Formats: sequence, structure tokens, C-alpha cells
Amino acid sequence: VQLQASGGGLVQAGGSLRLSCAASGRTFSAVGWFRQAPGKEREFVATILGSGANTNYGDSVKGRFTISRDNANNTVHLQMNSLKPEDTAVYYCATGWGTRSTQYRNWGQGTLVTVSS
Repeated sequence: VQLQASGGGLVQAGGSLRLSCAASGRTFSAVGWFRQAPGKEREFVATILGSGANTNYGDSVKGRFTISRDNANNTVHLQMNSLKPEDTAVYYCATGWGTRSTQYRNWGQGTLVTVSS
């Protein structure tokens, strides 16, 4: 079982990026995104359960980020709009549900998002 995050890159403030988390080996009902900036703790971003009717977002990204899933390709996406420099971090996906990193497993390798001011 492995998750692979992709889609990171360099973007200007106000821009958009879409991250993808591809799962291999099996299908997971709950997947979440976290991020970690240099010198900071890992922060909850968003999570999705089932077909997508149940989602939850961290306060700092509500209204700007949208999590969704593509069941045909066993992939979860994170659409990030109105990006801010403080969104700069390595973004990780993992399986699980909740807002604490201890509630997740099968962490992917992470993808770097850099937002320039």
C-alpha cells in the first residue's frame, strides 16, 4: 500500500494549484492532506470520506481549498485557490479521518508547494 502525492510547484500569491494523491494496492474510504512548513508542526488541511459527501477542512484553508476524489482512478485531489505565501509547505497525503496526524497512516512522500509574494 502506497500513496503518492504530486502537483506541487511554484506559484504566485493569488494563484492556484491542484495536488493529486494516487493510491496503489487498494481503495481507501478516507484520505486526508496535511502540510508542514519549515520549523513548524504538521498541520491538518483537509480530509474526505467515502464518495465525497463528507469532507472537513482546516480553518486556515476553508473557502479556498477543495478536496475531491476520482474513484475511477483511485485518486484524491486538493484544489488550492487564492494561494498565500503562508501556504508554502510540503503537502502530504495519508489514509484516515480526523484532524490529528496520529489518526492517519500510509503517508506519501510529500510534494512541495511554494507561494511567492
